[in-house]
Amino acid sequence: MGRQSNEGETAISSLESYFGALPDPRAGNATHRLGDLIVMMIAASLCGASNATEFSLFAQERKQALSRLIAYEVAPSHDTFSRLLRLLDPEAFSRAFAAFAAGFARACEEVVSLDGKALRRAYEKGLAASPPLTVSAFAAETRLCLAAVSPGEEENEVEAALKVIELIDLTGRLVTADALHCHTRMAKAITERGGDYLLALKGNRRHWVGHANRHLAETAPAVAERTETSHGRSEWRQAEVVVSAEPLMAGHKAFIRITSRRDQAKPLTRLFMASTLLSPQQALELTRAHWQIENGLHWMLDVHLDEDQSRARKDNAPANTALLNRIARNLLQAADVDKVPISHRIKKCAWNDGYLIQAITHMR
Repeated sequence: MGRQSNEGETAISSLESYFGALPDPRAGNATHRLGDLIVMMIAASLCGASNATEFSLFAQERKQALSRLIAYEVAPSHDTFSRLLRLLDPEAFSRAFAAFAAGFARACEEVVSLDGKALRRAYEKGLAASPPLTVSAFAAETRLCLAAVSPGEEENEVEAALKVIELIDLTGRLVTADALHCHTRMAKAITERGGDYLLALKGNRRHWVGHANRHLAETAPAVAERTETSHGRSEWRQAEVVVSAEPLMAGHKAFIRITSRRDQAKPLTRLFMASTLLSPQQALELTRAHWQIENGLHWMLDVHLDEDQSRARKDNAPANTALLNRIARNLLQAADVDKVPISHRIKKCAWNDGYLIQAITHMR
């Protein structure tokens, strides 16, 4: 990579430390360096670009800004970017992204939410009902995406989630996930990496559900209630926690039942399995914390980075596009003070070269 200024040197050096080991899938006579193309795509994503054509246009029109980071004579064509996204190894890219994200959230004990998100328009012809998806791990306190993996061929969301767990340090962290991921392999993977879990329990594990209901009925649980009013709605929630008589999977210690009622609607009941004995008050907070991944990550990816509008559908393009979006989202999260909306940060990156370079330097 050609370093053009002191301000860009730190950013490029950090970029190389995270992504420099990625195998280049292109022919040996490629004109543009892999690292330069990654810088261009990240910078373009920070400014709102979302596809290969826009990446090429950005490299052409913002050469003056990019010259503070890298050197190139001619902007890459959209075919160059498209080919790279299709051929780049998404597993290697995922590992590099997880290492990059760890730098933001190092030594932070918090809730990590695990959930999958589909790229709604990135499907092959005739497969609209099965769009590609990416499973992400989202840190609730730092509001950063820690890792992301897309299922490979013959894999599903369950397998991708297990790969995500292998990419992050779970020491002192509590992993939350929906009922799809409440199984013995997930429990073992989390506990072996030093973490705890709080997993939703539903009918797909009917024997465990029956065991939980019997145990809650036969044992006097610890109980806590809370009533909250927000956005014109009143919600009552109750948590009941009982110690499990015997572990049903690795680390299992407790069952939790959350009962909630919004306004005058019928009460809803949800069950959870936990590897740590939470107080009822903690149970109320942590079961709700899981859904920050929807507002803090998925909503932002769709509304601000247009992920659901992406038509990148060939080969590895959907998986690599999803990872680029999450890199950009993390950088935008760290680029400014909390009171500045993400939409404003994207515009500031697009309109202010100094702000864009500063956002990229957060990669260190």
